[in-house]
Amino acid sequence: MLRNYIKIAYRNLVNNKVYSLINISGLAIGMAVALLIGIWVADELQFDQYHPHLDRLAQVKTTQTFNGHTGTNMAVAIPLADGLRNNYGHDFKHICLASWNFSHVVAQGDKKLNQSGMWVQPDFPEMFGFQMLEGTASALKNPDAILISQHLAKALFGNQPAMGKTIRIDNKMDFRVGAVYEDLPNNSSLLNIRYMLNWDKYLTTEGWLNDARSEWGNHSFQLYVEIKDGVDMNGVTTKIKDFPKTHVEEGKEEIILHSMKDWRLHDNFTNGKLDGGMIETVWLFGMIGVFVLLLACINFMNLSTARSEKRAKEVGIRKAIGSARNQLIGQFLAESMVVTTVALLLALAIVQLSLPWFNLMAGKQTAMPWNEPLFWLAILVFTLVTGLVSGSYPAFYLSGFDPISVLKGTFRVGRWAAVPRKVLVVMQFTVSVTLIIGTVIVLQQVRHAKERPVGYTREGLIYTQMNTPEIRGHYDALRADLLKTGAIEDMAESLSPSTDIWSNQIGLEWKGKETKEKQSFCIVAVTHDFGNTVRWKIKEGRDFSRSHSTDTGGIILNEAAVKMIGFKKPVGEIIKWMGKEHPVIGVVKDMVMQSPYIPVQPTVFFLEYGWSQVITIRLKNTMTAKEAIAKIEPVFNRYNPASPFEYEFIDTEYAKKFSDEEKIGNLISVFAGLAIFISCLGLFGLASFVAEQRTKEIGVRKVLGATVFALWKMLSQDFVLLVIISCILAIPISWYGLDQWLQNFEYRTEIHLWIFGVAVLGALGVTLTTVSFQAIKAALANPVKSLRTE
Repeated sequence: MLRNYIKIAYRNLVNNKVYSLINISGLAIGMAVALLIGIWVADELQFDQYHPHLDRLAQVKTTQTFNGHTGTNMAVAIPLADGLRNNYGHDFKHICLASWNFSHVVAQGDKKLNQSGMWVQPDFPEMFGFQMLEGTASALKNPDAILISQHLAKALFGNQPAMGKTIRIDNKMDFRVGAVYEDLPNNSSLLNIRYMLNWDKYLTTEGWLNDARSEWGNHSFQLYVEIKDGVDMNGVTTKIKDFPKTHVEEGKEEIILHSMKDWRLHDNFTNGKLDGGMIETVWLFGMIGVFVLLLACINFMNLSTARSEKRAKEVGIRKAIGSARNQLIGQFLAESMVVTTVALLLALAIVQLSLPWFNLMAGKQTAMPWNEPLFWLAILVFTLVTGLVSGSYPAFYLSGFDPISVLKGTFRVGRWAAVPRKVLVVMQFTVSVTLIIGTVIVLQQVRHAKERPVGYTREGLIYTQMNTPEIRGHYDALRADLLKTGAIEDMAESLSPSTDIWSNQIGLEWKGKETKEKQSFCIVAVTHDFGNTVRWKIKEGRDFSRSHSTDTGGIILNEAAVKMIGFKKPVGEIIKWMGKEHPVIGVVKDMVMQSPYIPVQPTVFFLEYGWSQVITIRLKNTMTAKEAIAKIEPVFNRYNPASPFEYEFIDTEYAKKFSDEEKIGNLISVFAGLAIFISCLGLFGLASFVAEQRTKEIGVRKVLGATVFALWKMLSQDFVLLVIISCILAIPISWYGLDQWLQNFEYRTEIHLWIFGVAVLGALGVTLTTVSFQAIKAALANPVKSLRTE
């Protein structure tokens, strides 16, 4: 019986090539989109699954309230680790302090690489399940040992064993390789840790850490924990939440355990509580995948039921000779499964070919899991569900025809038979138009943030980090030699680049301060030429100047700092900080140095050469960047021979701040385009069927004098009306959803009415274009041919 069903299904496909092509191609595209999104979602849901104790691992985060704003961040104070060990040690298996994962110069012989790594306490690699390929994780207990990744070992030593070899870090300290660990997968939060160094060694080599060991106010470190088996993480969080209050002034600080299983998908905090994150994007893409596949299934349903009169006689004859309804249902479902199977094979080919492009768009490195049995089980279920969804309605609809009326020739589908098809078309275009509006809003938000005035000139700026000691202490000489090359306009050093803030401070005092609450300021140490290099805009007062020796104690505020402090005439006012008085010599326009989606934070710029971590250079625009770099690189190699000259363009770094939203916008735009294409395929098939069904009517109308325009209007107006209804439904749905999404950004665009107008006009234009081909073709047909059989 099944073999017979498949034969009949094959014959119907061959005998109706146009409809078969529309069904198969529509389903294939819908299934390909669903598969791509499914691979993406699976990768997101499996994030950090590499680490064996995932459910018991967590990062300790702090929740603080400053400037009327409550925020949760990863920075903690060193004493917190011992405090948790001494007071709550029975709840924890491991407690590990760690530095930030910053880039440093790693050298072995003549090879010099900039690689990111961390200073960690010895339990760290065991906690997170790092797999050792050479040596053991316990080697990290040796202060002179270094654990390196498989990737770094290959880069430094090729195929030679790395164990016992010496590596020099930042041209300051030598370490011996104690172990080599397996590279982590791309969907691990710890992917970029290329090496690990002993924490105690860190404390003894960096002088400034001596004070930090007892300072509860110095939040410059990270803290990771592993709770014991059988211990509830939420219970531990509740227990330790208020622990810092006994050590932090005014009790404004709380701590929370952020479980590693939530690092990727649940990383947004509101008032110290988890409040969404990447999981919202996962749900969004999952819904898009389901809806796009549903659009393709709707095409199958519509075209199958639209052709019901052609299948009516077949159903009547089969019922007359004894076929039961369940047999007919089985036949039509078998046809659906054949179409779905063919579409699946085409979809798998599309996915395999488009996966490199998709990975580039999504910032992923996923691959088709051909060798995983679970994948094939999912494919089987996916195919069965798709076949049943797309074929169930036509199967039950067609199998329900009355054989007597069919064979007598009195069968008609009825005036209400087209209603379900119209409802399905409305559903299709509602989804499609919603996706179009969503795409426009997301891209509009990115554009809105990109066009935000940043307060300085990014173009032509590059920066490089000062990792090795050789580059320090030669500011004037280095600047003079760089200027001699003729490739730069100016150069300056600073604590952080102009695209980030690396330090925040509390405890600043000033005359007339109205609140006792500690307020937080961003702190940026700069050299004299910083303002000229970045071309910031002085609003009041002046810039730092070598002609004023007192500027070593002076500070420059940004507009946000002046507003928070409340100075009417800030120039000349005194700010007390770290036991010293600092006169305000100038005010600069707000510089967007952090996220472009949030308000600029109050920032203090002060003159200090010893705190510098980066060098910022403005290249001359009279030569290409490549030519300028070629001229200045030898200068850096002369002053800093132990480090490779690596640099970043400021405008490129700034553009990275938009990468997540741009990826979302680009992917949604592609899916919206495919949704429209699938919907149009269905419209094309329906329009073709309607034109075929009304061939004789069109012939009569032409004979009676109807114009081509009148016939085109007659055949198109029903479809246009359905799309207009879809737009009416899509507008409030998209407005509500996107308004909620925009609430995630403090600096956000508005939802303009023209966006909905463009979406509606675009949908109508695409609809008319699709339908008009068949409508005009039918209107231009020779009426003699359509009427001669009457």
